[in-house]
Amino acid sequence: MEKILQDKIQEAFKELYNLKIDKPELQATRKDFEGDMTLVVFPYIKQLKKNPKEVAEKIGTYLKSQIAEIADFNVVGGFLNMVIAPDYYINFLKSIEHNDQFGFTPTDRKQKSLMVEYSSPNTNKPLHLGHIRNNLLGHSISEIYKATGKPVIKTQIINDRGIHICKSMLAWQKYGNGETPEQSGLKGDHLAGKYYVKFDQIYKEQIKDLKAQGIDEEIAKKEAPILKEAQDMLRKWESKDPEVMALWHKMNGWVYEGFNETYKNLGVSFDKNYYESETYLLGKQVVEEGLKKGVFYQKEDGSVWADLSDEGLDQKLLLRADGTSVYMTQDIGTAIKRFQDFDIDSHIYVVGNEQDYHFQVLFLILKKLGYEWADKLYHLSYGMVELPHGKMKSREGTVVDADDLMQEMTKTAREISQELGKLEGYNEEEKERLYRIIGLGALKYYILKVDPKRTILFDPQKSIDFQGNTGPFIQYTYARIQSILRKAGDLNLMRFKRTRLDSKEKDVIKQLSLFPQVIAAAAEQQNPGLIANYTYDLVKMYNSFYQTVPILATDNQDEKIFRIKLSKKVGETIKNAFKLLGIDVPERM
Repeated sequence: MEKILQDKIQEAFKELYNLKIDKPELQATRKDFEGDMTLVVFPYIKQLKKNPKEVAEKIGTYLKSQIAEIADFNVVGGFLNMVIAPDYYINFLKSIEHNDQFGFTPTDRKQKSLMVEYSSPNTNKPLHLGHIRNNLLGHSISEIYKATGKPVIKTQIINDRGIHICKSMLAWQKYGNGETPEQSGLKGDHLAGKYYVKFDQIYKEQIKDLKAQGIDEEIAKKEAPILKEAQDMLRKWESKDPEVMALWHKMNGWVYEGFNETYKNLGVSFDKNYYESETYLLGKQVVEEGLKKGVFYQKEDGSVWADLSDEGLDQKLLLRADGTSVYMTQDIGTAIKRFQDFDIDSHIYVVGNEQDYHFQVLFLILKKLGYEWADKLYHLSYGMVELPHGKMKSREGTVVDADDLMQEMTKTAREISQELGKLEGYNEEEKERLYRIIGLGALKYYILKVDPKRTILFDPQKSIDFQGNTGPFIQYTYARIQSILRKAGDLNLMRFKRTRLDSKEKDVIKQLSLFPQVIAAAAEQQNPGLIANYTYDLVKMYNSFYQTVPILATDNQDEKIFRIKLSKKVGETIKNAFKLLGIDVPERM
């Protein structure tokens, strides 16, 4: 309808005023006026030199004569409010009634793929609350793009090498007494994290001891014996020392098992894993070639740098004086490898906003190296997740662990559900599955409803509320609809005849009709929050309809069938919208 109106409005201005206009913007009519869609004519008045009300009246009369679906119009100042006939909305519901994928575009395999990178963990610690936001954003953005018809490849880069990995390896080697995940009962990623924290504790003690001997703090930080040992271990790793490599493979194996369990519980997955240990060498090779071509320069100590000062940035280290690589080197190699491995035309990095500068530099370096696809790299920069007591710090062991948080959310859902006491007829397995769906739904929705650019202050208790803009509130509405459909039985299969609409029915159908364009906007803006808040608005409108208009209780059979089918379509749309957010919906609640 919006497209029809836009075309006819352009035609009206040409026909009535010989004025060619760009595609006009339409907006939903304000609730205090009669109408469904509004055209603001003020932008055209300067050229026409005419009264806004008169222009709106003439355009309205023309449109009503040309478009059967316009039942009426009214003018308030320079605002043309158009009333769309009930037939349009009734026919719209008929047109999508049997399309359970309404809003989704089938994947176009002729298009090149989009690659989305997210998670990107370090193998020295488990995933935490910050990783949860990252994973949920990456997974959801991937699903949203897929819903627009774009083929998507989901990937992660596992940071499995470097000084931070050697720190946890060294601490385990020195203080672990051969401890394994099986012996300790800890997941492998938690065990590695335990020794990363242990390293930091020993390191701080040694700095304190050196300072007590009169050594300057900055020098003490560099000269602490355990740090020297970690640096030596990194050099041994780069030279493929058998003992260090064996330890590295063992501990990383534990960590990968732990990560996979967390990913499975969170409901995210990847099509391809990349490992820093495999891509950093390509990065080093490319940097060395860039040095020969004069793209980079070398300092007297042998280190290699990129000079980006002409582009308003700084100088960036690419290879240290001892020849070891930095994060940037690895990211250069990984980006090139991905475009070699896959027929992709663009790439989105889902990484927190503390890395904004890093990606500015990376994209510019790849451009300087002559890669045309560098213009098709995007950084989905998102805000941090903070807690009421401040920021999280991995080294100090003050993070909110992802596994613990998911368990806590499930536990909270269990306590609230048992308190409400609406679980008759559920066996224990069904109850536990429901608690998990509610708990994880609350967590995911609370995080994804917020614009990615904004910082989140995470409050688990608020997220699991059964009222307001929360996952459980929306899940409850979905379950309520399924209950209606079960009670309706065969009426759900019958055809309806309607010629008029209740205003509440019309509101719900109007909101349903927006779903495809909300998906498109969420992809364009890389913002799952648009899907989340659209779904909340749909649920609010449906609940207003449910509380005002009888569904199964009406005596009019056509009304009953129509309202059952409308309810079913709302349920399907909730389920499909939540699928884009990675959230399950329960059939009963």
